[in-house]
Amino acid sequence: MSLTGKTLFITGGSRGIGLAIARRAARDGANIAIAAKTVIPDPRLPGTIYSAAQEIEQAGGKALAIACDIRFEDQVTAAVKACVERFGGIDICVNNASAISLTPTEATTMKHYDLMDQINARGTFLVSRTCIPHLREAANPHVLMLSPPLRLNAQWFAPHPAYTMAKFAMSLWVLGMAEEYKGQIGCNALWPRTAIATAAIENVLAGGPGLAHCRKPEIVADAAWHVVTRPKSFSGNFLIDDTFLAQNGISDFESYRVDPSKDLLPDFFVPDDMAPPPGVSLDASR
Repeated sequence: MSLTGKTLFITGGSRGIGLAIARRAARDGANIAIAAKTVIPDPRLPGTIYSAAQEIEQAGGKALAIACDIRFEDQVTAAVKACVERFGGIDICVNNASAISLTPTEATTMKHYDLMDQINARGTFLVSRTCIPHLREAANPHVLMLSPPLRLNAQWFAPHPAYTMAKFAMSLWVLGMAEEYKGQIGCNALWPRTAIATAAIENVLAGGPGLAHCRKPEIVADAAWHVVTRPKSFSGNFLIDDTFLAQNGISDFESYRVDPSKDLLPDFFVPDDMAPPPGVSLDASR
C-alpha cells in the first residue's frame, strides 16, 4: 500500500483538501500534477499552483504546476497532455475542484448557477473523461470525487438547491462510471463528516462559528490515500472520511481537530444513518 511512483492528476489542488491529498501522496514519493486556476495569490484564498508545487516537492514528491480552468475543454486537454508527457501516464484522477454558493433559489444568480454547474458537474465529467484513456493503461487506476453520498433528502435541497444539485451531479458520475468501468477503474466518492478548515470554508462561515469547529484537511487526505491504494475492484462506494478511516484501523481522531475544546460542526449531506465510528463524538473533547 503505497503511492510511490504513482501519478496523480488533482484539480483545485492549490490549497485546502486538494493540497492536503497531494502532500499525503508526496510523502510516498508520488508524482502530482496540480491543475488549478490560481497563479496569482488572492488575499481571501491563499495559495497558488506554484506554492502548492513547492510544498509537494518539500514533502518528497515530484510536482507539475498547471494553470487550468476545468470549465474549458482545451485547457483540460492540454493539462492532461502535459501531465502524461512529464510523468509518463496517470494512475489516479482526483476531482476536487468545486464551486459553492449557499443561496436559495431566488437569491441564486445565473452567474453563480452556471459557475457551479460548469465546475462541479460539467468540469468533473470533462476531467474524468479526458483522464480515462490514460487511466486504462495504469496498473491500479482510480477516479476519486470529493462529493457526498447520494440521498435524495429534501432537507439538503431546500436551503441551496443549485449548489446541492451541482454537488450531487459529481456523485452521479460515481454511480454511473463505477458501473461503466467495473473491473477496469475504481471510481469512488469521499465526503467529510464535519466542516473542514480551509480558506474557502472560512469565507462561507464568515460571521458563523469559525474554523475552530472544524477538522483539519488531513483527515480527508488520509482517507483519500486509503481509497486510492485499494485495488481497482474497490469501486462504487460513497464514503465518509472518519468511518472509512476507522474501517482501516485508525482510532485517533482527536489529532484532526483544529480546537479540541470546541464542538465540531457537521458538514452538509451526511445521512443520519451514517453515524460516527464507535467512540467518536462531534462534541468538544475537553
